[in-house]
Amino acid sequence: MTCVIRRQQLPTAPGTLDPEVVILSDAFGGEAVIWPALGFNCIRWTTDWQSKQLDLIHQDPALLTKQSPTHSGNPVLFPFPNRIRDGKFHWAGHSFSLPPNHGPNAIHGFACRTPWRVVAEGVSNGEAWVTGEYHGFVDNPATSELWPADHILRLTCRLRRGRLSFEAEVLNPDPITLPWGLGYHPYFRSKWHPEFGDKSLEIRVPAPSAWELEQCLPTGKVIQLPPDKNLTQWRPLTGLQLDDVLTGLPLSPAEGETMVELGALRYADGPTLRILGTSAFRHVVVFTPGDRTSVCIEPYTCVTDAINLRPQVHSSPEDGLIETPPGGIYRADIAWEIS
Repeated sequence: MTCVIRRQQLPTAPGTLDPEVVILSDAFGGEAVIWPALGFNCIRWTTDWQSKQLDLIHQDPALLTKQSPTHSGNPVLFPFPNRIRDGKFHWAGHSFSLPPNHGPNAIHGFACRTPWRVVAEGVSNGEAWVTGEYHGFVDNPATSELWPADHILRLTCRLRRGRLSFEAEVLNPDPITLPWGLGYHPYFRSKWHPEFGDKSLEIRVPAPSAWELEQCLPTGKVIQLPPDKNLTQWRPLTGLQLDDVLTGLPLSPAEGETMVELGALRYADGPTLRILGTSAFRHVVVFTPGDRTSVCIEPYTCVTDAINLRPQVHSSPEDGLIETPPGGIYRADIAWEIS
């Protein structure tokens, strides 16, 4: 058996997004399904564990008829994750006003709402991969009035047995500095396999502190997590209500690893899913949707509303907003691993 890549047409409603998806297969029955037209969203990941096929990614039941870009799979949040207060900010002497799409605020950037282009793919050495590209002012011209500089996000989804990685390159094609943040909003299913139907997931996130929030927006102050929100040790998800921006993650990987653990889910005496990232990811949003069919551990390079926090010298730890010079390239990777 070998890894393969194939295309498939989803049974979407007429007049909706291009239904073609790219399916990566890992030669052991596992698959990752990438939908380029839905913001290069990975809408499904299955993998084997001890002769069981785990189904790990939640899909909104209305995904094929009403394609909300941020309610299923793994939405890619760029050039900003989460909210910008009132959709307004100032940068380099200019004022910007984004259309509100979540109450009075702008949320989750532009890339997740725009079709991407597949620019490369391949199979080798026990893995299959596909690369998509989003070029801000070209693929979504209206955003040229909404963001300080043009931007390109090139994302490679790479599948191998028990592991799915997302390797991002951010390029600045503009003659001025590009401010940006990158985040992912994965919806991990609460039930991975029928055999675990009567068991509860447990969660762990190695972040001892959080950004103080008012109406889901940071005040600029970092606080220690109270006991009922502290996830540094394994805790059952049952009963937890979470929508928090955690920070204070480890600065370097554990011995023998190349990435920092940003969070993990597990069944006791069963499989463990680890969310890993490079040092660019300093913040994690943990969110429990109201329907309880999924849980989100969301790696962010910057905190919510970072572009408005940047002028506040008391912001600590760093807000994480990245500034890439003209012609610059920045690399930031995450991975999901089952063990």
